[in-house]
Amino acid sequence: MTPTSDAKSSPEAPRAKPHLALAIATAFGVGYIPKAPGTFGSVVGIILAILTHPISLLTLVGLLFFHGGIGIDLPMFNGHAAPVLLLVPSLMALLIVGLVGVWSGSRAAAYASLADPQYVVIDEVSGMHLTLILGIMPLSLPTHLLPADQASVFALYSAFSLLNWKYLLLGFILFRLFDIWKPWPIRGLEKLPGGWGIMADDWMAGIYAAILLRVALHFGLFSFHIGWV
Repeated sequence: MTPTSDAKSSPEAPRAKPHLALAIATAFGVGYIPKAPGTFGSVVGIILAILTHPISLLTLVGLLFFHGGIGIDLPMFNGHAAPVLLLVPSLMALLIVGLVGVWSGSRAAAYASLADPQYVVIDEVSGMHLTLILGIMPLSLPTHLLPADQASVFALYSAFSLLNWKYLLLGFILFRLFDIWKPWPIRGLEKLPGGWGIMADDWMAGIYAAILLRVALHFGLFSFHIGWV
């Protein structure tokens, strides 16, 4: 018998816990809620959508703390109102949450040795956020600057949609429906490597939900209408 035949293999060193990645991937602990963590992650996405739109945020603050609205000037470009710029914070938040979601999801999945751990809900946060923002974006960004009255309509339309309970509820239901149902190509996107597979299927669910939200807006379900929706 060789001397090494009885030798025990040395135990693997404990894997370092990626604290920051887990905090982000779980939406700062929301993913650890025992039942329906994805549903609660979607609620975080709704909150994120409201808080990253300047007018909806200021309107909410005004209603909660000042018993009325807070004034805000429309962004200007070359002396003309450019209300589409109001969506820049929302779009930046979409990009940032998406990128950190891919990174944190990859780290969390590797740590758990699972393709998509249940407590990872940053994908639901991002997908829900995407649903609500795509639902209020113009189909194509206007190439010409708008008259002041149309600019004001767009600004109020986008902000108040995010504070309209019917818009939020339908967006939530549609996103969760597509996220659970996973019609083509959502299920296939789950097979992408690492965090891309965790995030991409929820992005696609968000796109499907936003399409139906736009249909609802077109038919006046929320009493909003502007020319380029």
